[in-house]
Amino acid sequence: MLKRYNLIWERRAILDTLVRRDLRVRYARSWLGYLWTIIDPLAMALIYFVVFALIFKRPDAGHHPYFLFLVIGLLVWQWFNASINETARALLAEAKLVRSTNLPRELWVIRVVLAKGIEFLLSMPVLIVIALVYVITGDTHLNWKLVLFPLAVVLQAFLQFGIGLLLAPTTVLADDTIRVVRIVLRMLFYATPIIYSLDLVKGWAAHLFWLNPLSGIMEMYRAGFFHDPVAKGPIVTSIVISIGFFIWGAYTFARMERAVLKEI
Repeated sequence: MLKRYNLIWERRAILDTLVRRDLRVRYARSWLGYLWTIIDPLAMALIYFVVFALIFKRPDAGHHPYFLFLVIGLLVWQWFNASINETARALLAEAKLVRSTNLPRELWVIRVVLAKGIEFLLSMPVLIVIALVYVITGDTHLNWKLVLFPLAVVLQAFLQFGIGLLLAPTTVLADDTIRVVRIVLRMLFYATPIIYSLDLVKGWAAHLFWLNPLSGIMEMYRAGFFHDPVAKGPIVTSIVISIGFFIWGAYTFARMERAVLKEI
């Protein structure tokens, strides 16, 4: 496994080219281009804010200020959702190149996560502006736990690498995988503390939510923006599960590669 990933590192220039190509193709025919990266999560954040804060009068569903809470969660989810959907189809979408080139096949999965990760990072100026507005108005105060933010980015990337390496070969061998992924992602959205805070989940269900690695990752992203206590248990659990997914995915991909090449 170490040899395989050492080879990927040696081919990092090719990976860079693939990521750049993905970004160019994505925005080639779009008038708004990069703006679509932020329009969707901002629109959804506004909808949830109106529903929970104005209609149901429950701004306490998440940390205060609730709109900032929503924006962070939805930006993170957008990266996760897009990465999982596209890594599941990564090998099929590039079947001819996967079959005909001698590149490490993991590159086709990793490139998707990195391309979507760059889009996520490009949306950060919007988050910074919103956070600064609330800082100026005195509604929030940034703190030292912001150091957890870049760690959360790295941890989420490894989680998505692992899941993608599991799904990409499975999709080639079983067409139903794509449909299952879509259903699971819809369910996972509501099982992840995106529109509500984790401390609202009580009893045995709270520990069940810890098994969702995104729960701890969300805590890490938000920790520096709010003074609410950080749940350490979910963070530790997320680290263990994310690294476990990466190891599992890397091993599974290597074992299934030969069968995948025969199929495509």
